[in-house]
Amino acid sequence: MHYRREREDMPNIVLTRIDNRLIHGQVATQWAGVVGANLLLVANDAVAGDEFRQGLMNMAAPAYAQTRYFTIQKTIDIIDKASDAQKIAIICETPQDVLKLIEGGVPIKKVNIGNMHMAEGKRQVATTVAVDDSDVAAFKRMQELGVELEIKRVPDTSAEDVKKLFK
Repeated sequence: MHYRREREDMPNIVLTRIDNRLIHGQVATQWAGVVGANLLLVANDAVAGDEFRQGLMNMAAPAYAQTRYFTIQKTIDIIDKASDAQKIAIICETPQDVLKLIEGGVPIKKVNIGNMHMAEGKRQVATTVAVDDSDVAAFKRMQELGVELEIKRVPDTSAEDVKKLFK
């Protein structure tokens, strides 16, 4: 599955995924394989400074993909320096982090919503997605900015209706 970028100088982002587990097991391997990613970029302020968590995620990442752990701001600052050969899967923990990337100029056109676990103050809206009002506001803003949303845990399942997010 190959698609053309709007401009040749844009980073080659093949997937942007929200998953509160970030890189983990089969899911990381399945998605990276399907979209052809060779760089898994975790954009997360806490993980950027946590070598222990990075080590665990490196073990879960597929062998053919490099991993990077950047803060949200560093991702915004350097994404346009990516080489054409880098097929980048950006993985974020929350929709708020993805929105910060988009508003910071990262050219994200589609967001895959994978896992957002149930927690205090959240409501379950899809099989693996629980949201609160702040999450919903971030998703609405992404849509206003023209970003396509997709609820899909793993590549070989059908996408769930994104309208569920806004109920």
